[in-house]
Amino acid sequence: MTKHDTSGLSLDPRHPKGASPVTDGIRSGLAQYGDAGLSFFLRKAFIKAMGYSDEALERPIVAITDTFSGYNGCHRTVPDLIAAIERGVMHAGGLPIRFPTISIHESFSHPTSMFLRNLMAMDTEEMVRAQPMDAVVLIGGCDKTVPALLMGAASAGIPAIMEVTGPMMTGHFRGERLGACTDCRRLWSLYRAGDMDEAEIELAGGRLMPTAGTCMVMGTASTMALMTETVGMMLPGGAAIPAVHADRLRHAEATGARAVALAADGLTPDRIMTPAAFENAFRMLLAVGGSTNGLIHMAAVAGRLGIEVDLAAIDRMGRETPVLVDLKPSGRHYMEDLHRAGGAAPILKELRGMLNLGALTVTGRTLGEEIDRAAEEHPEQAVVRPMSDPVWPEGGLAVLRGTLAPDTAVIKQSAASPELLAHEGRAVVFDGLEDLAARIDDPDLDVARDDILVLRNAGPKGAPGMPEAGSMPIPKKLAAEGVRDMVRISDARMSGTAFGTIVLHCCPEAAVGGPLALVRTGDRIRLDTPARRLDLLVDEAALAARRRDWRPPVHAGSQRGYLKLYLETVTQADRGCDFDFMAKAASPEAV
Repeated sequence: MTKHDTSGLSLDPRHPKGASPVTDGIRSGLAQYGDAGLSFFLRKAFIKAMGYSDEALERPIVAITDTFSGYNGCHRTVPDLIAAIERGVMHAGGLPIRFPTISIHESFSHPTSMFLRNLMAMDTEEMVRAQPMDAVVLIGGCDKTVPALLMGAASAGIPAIMEVTGPMMTGHFRGERLGACTDCRRLWSLYRAGDMDEAEIELAGGRLMPTAGTCMVMGTASTMALMTETVGMMLPGGAAIPAVHADRLRHAEATGARAVALAADGLTPDRIMTPAAFENAFRMLLAVGGSTNGLIHMAAVAGRLGIEVDLAAIDRMGRETPVLVDLKPSGRHYMEDLHRAGGAAPILKELRGMLNLGALTVTGRTLGEEIDRAAEEHPEQAVVRPMSDPVWPEGGLAVLRGTLAPDTAVIKQSAASPELLAHEGRAVVFDGLEDLAARIDDPDLDVARDDILVLRNAGPKGAPGMPEAGSMPIPKKLAAEGVRDMVRISDARMSGTAFGTIVLHCCPEAAVGGPLALVRTGDRIRLDTPARRLDLLVDEAALAARRRDWRPPVHAGSQRGYLKLYLETVTQADRGCDFDFMAKAASPEAV
């Protein structure tokens, strides 16, 4: 075949004319036809159909994940973010190319978004591997998209940087400021208790989410954004900018420009997301009273890099790390207030003495250098408390162990009722989500306010997908009497927006024969959060007899497809609920 194009892009993939010596651009990862020259010739011919010039194709390629979906209001602004990122890439001399990935929204994912997180991570990894790119900008937002993208990028191993869609603005209802989804759950509880009628709850529902963006409280999306900035994978200042602010677009443009430099420098995620960096991220999780989901998600990201997360060590960190952020559901304020207070920067400044300041970030500078560079914000702000006057004296999360959770369980103690953090009560057991739905509002349900609600078969394999069902509703007859909180225990997850005395992630889960599978209504359970204990007060002989009669749940459709893969390979919550074959072999270092 004659090479007749001598003035533009060279057809020889081994000796590209005028290309950067650092980046491979359009020549990387050629399709395999047994003839590299033919592979590159065909690629060039087909990419020309997109209208690119030879000059454009000589530039480093920065790919951009397009996670827009008509089902995902949290990602409504993704097209605008992509346009801003593209500007930044082009200003810095790169060629931006967007490509689609799976998009997940919590409320539009059956059976649960967690079931699909690993699928999105695999999609991201394989598309990054399959297509020519020198760096990738990851656009995440609603809960599971951020960890899925980080997991995929960590495994793919090319330079990567995160941009989040940002939180939505608050709404208002009858003079009250509202935020999704903490106030969603609070108002729904009032409706269930008969304190709001049908018309009132419908009116409130139309006011809860007035703009595009993620939940504007310290839910999983906000938690993951702050942890991502702290772990070093996002440009400073990006975690808290509201989705509809012009600052969000400027941050996106800067992210695009930085991605070009990451490509030239070859700065890959494994050099940024080190054990020290993950320790910083978990410190942030504890200090903001963040979502319990942050433990699962960051454990999965770390696992992709061969880094094992020690939950006992995180609990020790929690003993010395107070909650500093006065933000719902652990406090009063919202994410737009945190943005005005300076975002992550004032939190990091307060935590400075506890952080690994030498951890590298996507800026090419260390976390300590970025803290030094951060602007001083308004001293009168009331969202980020000083270490001397915290919202809660310990970290927001506590890790429990005991006869009911030999491999750990977690509780968001900063969002619990203090009087219930040490409590003994009678178990009222629900065998799964259908059983819970069928009986929780039954007026004949045998339940009292001092009882402990237990939900099982709602974990990674049991549900499947570990839904956010751990914040079980208060039985309707008790809610009508004014009961607003009870101790609730499950192998499920809980939304970061939820509140209450709720024990989650019991490991091992009931579906694999964990002790939760053996609990019966009437058993006594003791929760002792200060002592980090969760115990089933039943003798071992009785449990052994029950164990002989136990059978694992069976899921319809589990003989094929993604469900089969999921059920056969998903790990427990303490290991991040990733697929066992996706984690990298553990390194000697651990968090």
